[in-house]
Amino acid sequence: MAFAHLHVHTEFSLLDGSNKIKEYVRYVKELGMDSAAITDHGVMYGAVDFYKAAKEAGINPIIGCEVYVAPHSRFDRELTGGEDRYYHLVLLAENNTGYANLVKIVSKGFTEGYYYRPRVDMEVLEQYHEGLIALSACLAGEVPRYIQKGLVDEAKKVALKYQNIFGKDNYFLELQDHGIPAQQSVNSVLLRMSKELDIPLVVTNDVHYTYAEDAQPHDVLLCLQTGKKVADEDRLRYEGGQYYVKSEEEMKGLFPYAWEAVENTQRIADRCHVEIAFGHYKVPRYDAPEGYDSWSYLNKLCQDGMKERYPEDDGTLQERLHYELDTIKNMGFVDYFLIVWDYINFCRENGIAVGPGRGSAAGSIVSYCLKITNIDPIKYNLLFERFLNPERVSMPDIDVDFCFERRQEVIDYVGRKYGSDRVVQIVTFGTMAAKGVIRDVGRVMDLPYAYVDRLAKMIPLEQNQGVSIDRALEMNPEFKSLYEEDEQVHSLIDMCRRLEGLPRHTSMHAAGVVICPEAADEFVPLSRGADGSITTQFPMTTIEELGLLKMDFLGLRTLTVIQNAVRLVEQSKGIVIDIDNIDYNDKEVLASLGTGRTDGVFQLESGGMKSFMKELKPQSLEDVIAGISLYRPGPMDFIPKYIKGKNHPETVTYECPQLEPILAPTYGCIVYQEQVMQIVRELGGYTMGRSDLVRRAMSKKKQYVMEQERKNFTYGNPEEGVPGCVANGIDAQVADHIYGTMMDFAKYAFNKSHAACYAVVAYQTAYLKYYHPVEFMAALMTSVIDNPSKVAEYIMTSRSMGIQILPPDINVGENGFSVADGQIRYALSAIKSVGRPVIDAVVAEREARGPYLNLGDFVTRVTDRDMNKRVVEHFIKAGAMDSLGGTRKQLLSVYLQVMDGIQQNRKNNLAGQISLFDIADEEEKVDYRVSLPDVGEYSKEMKLAFEKEVLGIYISGHPLEEYRETWKKNITNTTADFALDEETGETRVADGAKVTIGGMITEKKIKYTKNEKVMAFLQVEDLVGSVEVIVFPRDYEKYGNAVMEDSKVFIKGRVSVEEDKDAKLVCEQITTFEQMPKKLWIKFPTKDAFEQQRDTLFGILRGEEGKDNVVIYVENPKSMNPLSANWNVSAETALIERLEAVFGEGNVKVV
Repeated sequence: MAFAHLHVHTEFSLLDGSNKIKEYVRYVKELGMDSAAITDHGVMYGAVDFYKAAKEAGINPIIGCEVYVAPHSRFDRELTGGEDRYYHLVLLAENNTGYANLVKIVSKGFTEGYYYRPRVDMEVLEQYHEGLIALSACLAGEVPRYIQKGLVDEAKKVALKYQNIFGKDNYFLELQDHGIPAQQSVNSVLLRMSKELDIPLVVTNDVHYTYAEDAQPHDVLLCLQTGKKVADEDRLRYEGGQYYVKSEEEMKGLFPYAWEAVENTQRIADRCHVEIAFGHYKVPRYDAPEGYDSWSYLNKLCQDGMKERYPEDDGTLQERLHYELDTIKNMGFVDYFLIVWDYINFCRENGIAVGPGRGSAAGSIVSYCLKITNIDPIKYNLLFERFLNPERVSMPDIDVDFCFERRQEVIDYVGRKYGSDRVVQIVTFGTMAAKGVIRDVGRVMDLPYAYVDRLAKMIPLEQNQGVSIDRALEMNPEFKSLYEEDEQVHSLIDMCRRLEGLPRHTSMHAAGVVICPEAADEFVPLSRGADGSITTQFPMTTIEELGLLKMDFLGLRTLTVIQNAVRLVEQSKGIVIDIDNIDYNDKEVLASLGTGRTDGVFQLESGGMKSFMKELKPQSLEDVIAGISLYRPGPMDFIPKYIKGKNHPETVTYECPQLEPILAPTYGCIVYQEQVMQIVRELGGYTMGRSDLVRRAMSKKKQYVMEQERKNFTYGNPEEGVPGCVANGIDAQVADHIYGTMMDFAKYAFNKSHAACYAVVAYQTAYLKYYHPVEFMAALMTSVIDNPSKVAEYIMTSRSMGIQILPPDINVGENGFSVADGQIRYALSAIKSVGRPVIDAVVAEREARGPYLNLGDFVTRVTDRDMNKRVVEHFIKAGAMDSLGGTRKQLLSVYLQVMDGIQQNRKNNLAGQISLFDIADEEEKVDYRVSLPDVGEYSKEMKLAFEKEVLGIYISGHPLEEYRETWKKNITNTTADFALDEETGETRVADGAKVTIGGMITEKKIKYTKNEKVMAFLQVEDLVGSVEVIVFPRDYEKYGNAVMEDSKVFIKGRVSVEEDKDAKLVCEQITTFEQMPKKLWIKFPTKDAFEQQRDTLFGILRGEEGKDNVVIYVENPKSMNPLSANWNVSAETALIERLEAVFGEGNVKVV
């Protein structure tokens, strides 16, 4: 071959390249080329993926990048605008030195030169030029740019400048021909320039997609990048369809006048050889205290922990500890464990909550002795080899949960300890999944929303994951027939298949952090996250393959809840709870889980989990561990068998006696991966290390390995030291059947260590909720303070538990939700437009100098501290100033006057003038400041509207409160079920489900369709939140009269779920609350009491008309008497208030 592609954009030129790496490598191989390059725009995201794919296909990978060069210094901002902000330059790594320098250059573009694009400058190129070959790039290169402006002499100077930096034969002038007229004129100048300056030429095709027929899908991708539609005139286009991977013949045909330049591509390719090493671990060193090295210090810490954790050990556990320590040493992970111990120790010393563990690390006695985990692996039968397998050396994975609010402190500590240039976060790529890509492409092609939405929803879920378009065509016959029969669908789906799977944006991994032994850019290229923090350009899996130390620092909201609840209990009750040492076998707590009332209990608060807990009725922590493991797609099928075994232990049978000790804790069911490992060890005689390899093969569905191991498990394999079941006295058929059962379940089996850790956290939350419900619910609401619908849901839960919610109060409230006399006081920080510094100042002033006496006193004491008029207004509207005397209406009438007066007084004092305050005595001053007009109070509706405005929810009541029973009786779901759950990323309602909601229409937007028909988008709010409802024209015509703001309605409809969004409801039927017949209950203590007030009652009811039935309820003796239909009334507020005035508020109820 005499040609290689050297200017190639892959899928990692985000939304600009649709050239998928695997397809590209495969196609290059088909074309007979032996080398190929990757030169994405300013980044190296795909470098390692490309390297691996090329090596596997026998192609020489040329690692490069098309960098952006700033016209002057990379630190300059806006010296020139538009296209002159930066120039393009292609850099290719000739060897490993060049690769290391390319990593440095690309990193500097992000860390030092980012301005619209990651830019470098001549200084960086001079410093890191060694081992690099440079090409002058496309029309956006600096040399072509000057030529296009007619400044040929300048272009020559620039070309010589680059040649001077990179060296002769390391800088090439680049010819391209995509049928663009400007390229023809630039090429003719470059040919002359090459001869004059003796700078060699090279030809490239600016590849952005793989095949010629990808031009249209790529055009759609450009529309996604720029937010345009295909039909738009004024938009970015790559005209001519020439940006694909061309063959050598095509390239030679384009440049018959420059064959030397074509062949130079192969000469360059033959010079480029980079070797990337995988699997060499690069763990930083831990600086042990004086007198210790890492190994002796780890031993000391473990022995100290051993004495504390297992004071009565007879030497058995000491033996296991030594075995684990030796395995850790032989694998080279001593420093790893010390690093983890160190930052967890920092947390414990600084009061930062740390989880009891996560993942398989809980199976290690070393982790337990170091207090990295807080679960006894011996008590719960957890296995070390599930964590570290001596027969399969791989980096251990210790993921740690931290307090949600203080996680960053831990990352900052690690940064300080090891150097901020060595500790970086990890990039992730959001990809175009099947449903999303159908919606995106449909929008760009301007197809109707409903049409595209219907197609997107034909993509089914498999194990709660969206499947690919090709898999969907296999799984969904309706989707397949539409694809085959409808031309438009066929065209759209084919377009989507070409774009599916492409990365569309980067974000920062939620938890991943890399700790490097030297500066991070010695190992990986760096980028910047949206918040400015430095991240790697390689994702998590690549980081691990390169042998770098990756840690997961996870923020777990529940840990924050537990810590805050414990603090509130100490404040309000004086009880100090050591949450790690509570009774984990408290029958009352376990029984509370069995009631299914588990709102707020970690892992157990979904609707399905509540039902499962009612069935399971946990009797021990083991049951909770099993519950968490079983309640997932797949294992759910085993739930009936598990519950039957638990309730009727006599029915549990084992296929051989050796199974009983392994499966007895789970009533004969295989629930955990650890049990699979124990079965192959105990029955088949495997080593623990090898048993983990079998477990891995099963969970990853490696069919060949599984079948091979089936024979070994049953009959043994003396050569490999496996005795087998038959040698252990187990019948071959029985052994074969046991193996088959394991294979069925292993793909679903859960890591028991992980489940045990999470069961402990679940139990801790259940314990706090059971014994300290007020403090727990207050802490829970503080944790979701930024999510009003979740707060509203927990307020409803609290009220159902008999806990009263008090409005915020500047005289007793705190930043978060607080506890007062068995009630919950609303958080001051939940008031909109009131920042944390203001609240801290208000609370600090109150604690230092006592409660605020009145509005004037408050404003005088805190105005200097970020206290503006809007803040005071919001305090009043939220009810936070109710304790200052006066109504909310009075306070809102005078607060501006009071604030202006005090402000003026301060100015006068500064100017040395005398004011009214100086000559009035103290009593008069107070009276003057709080003189309130006699304007009464706002209506209940207005007060509620203000609360909603500044808090996002209602506190002192709810406009729907009087309809609560009617509402509950007639709905299938609340609006909370439509909200996207942050942790699961799903909604509680399923797409397409038929549901009924009830609430008040708070917002209505009218939209006209293409046919000039009217449809509406509504916001409907119920007692816990709000949801968007779509009313299509046909239904709007039918129910238009009911669709008015403030109308109270029940809406029946179909759920519409989109990825990563709250669900919506598509309306099918609307019924107003008034149309729903209600029952008006009037309660009397005795029959005599009723008889005495009978005439009064009927006097009120007489003359009332309506369709609501009246029911007389007598408590003693208990009787219920519905009145005949001619006594029906309209159970409106006015009538209810009249009845309450006579018979008492608690004795009148509308249902």
